[in-house]
Amino acid sequence: MEKHSKLAGRTVMITGASGGLGAHFAELCAGAGAAVVLGARRLDRLENLAAAIRDRGGRALAVPLDVAEEASVTAAFDAAEAQFGPVDSVIANAGIERSGRATEISVEDFDAVYAVNVRGAFLVAREAARRLRAAGRTEDGRIVMISSITAEICVPGLMPYSVSKAAVSHMTRMLAREWARRGPNVNALAPGYMPSDLNAEWFASEAGRQQLDLFPRRRLADFTMLDEPLLFLLSNASAQVTGSVIKLDDGQTL
Repeated sequence: MEKHSKLAGRTVMITGASGGLGAHFAELCAGAGAAVVLGARRLDRLENLAAAIRDRGGRALAVPLDVAEEASVTAAFDAAEAQFGPVDSVIANAGIERSGRATEISVEDFDAVYAVNVRGAFLVAREAARRLRAAGRTEDGRIVMISSITAEICVPGLMPYSVSKAAVSHMTRMLAREWARRGPNVNALAPGYMPSDLNAEWFASEAGRQQLDLFPRRRLADFTMLDEPLLFLLSNASAQVTGSVIKLDDGQTL
């Protein structure tokens, strides 16, 4: 874990931190000097990650978190405050995908995607903003939503996920405008296709390999592409940046 101090003094809550991008972000923020609060439903994975961060001299707390449930979000913030004080930064990373053509996707799958990807991002951002106001620390607040390039392009079979990410992008702008005078900065990263549990099976298939061949660089993007933009948005250097949705896709949509 590379150590530097860009986020020294900050407490960052990362949702969906049990694997993939979320776990990567946790390691990144801890290495940058932040206390990290790791939230997800798979507590065993979180505990292992938190222990590994602490073994390297970082500060980490694992909390059970179902972002779609308001009571769970409140409890996670309560636990974070008890350990580290107010949470001043949030990475709203939790997300799920349900594939299928629009004529075939079930209402249950559609609702499940929206519950996590949209309602979950809103509940976490809102709780952070409320508590920052109560603590008189809104100018310090940083919320980073994780959107996707699928918010801008049409991918057959990914309708619920893509539309949910479009909602996340616009939620970013709406919250940034509403909280511009008395609230945290709200921005979003919109990554391109990266290796993840959600797409591993697809890109191992013949159709997935054909999609890769259509990308200008014929590859999936790497997690580390997001590191510096994320650290900037969470740091004091981004005091005058709010309402931005930053596309980072390794040229996949060119």
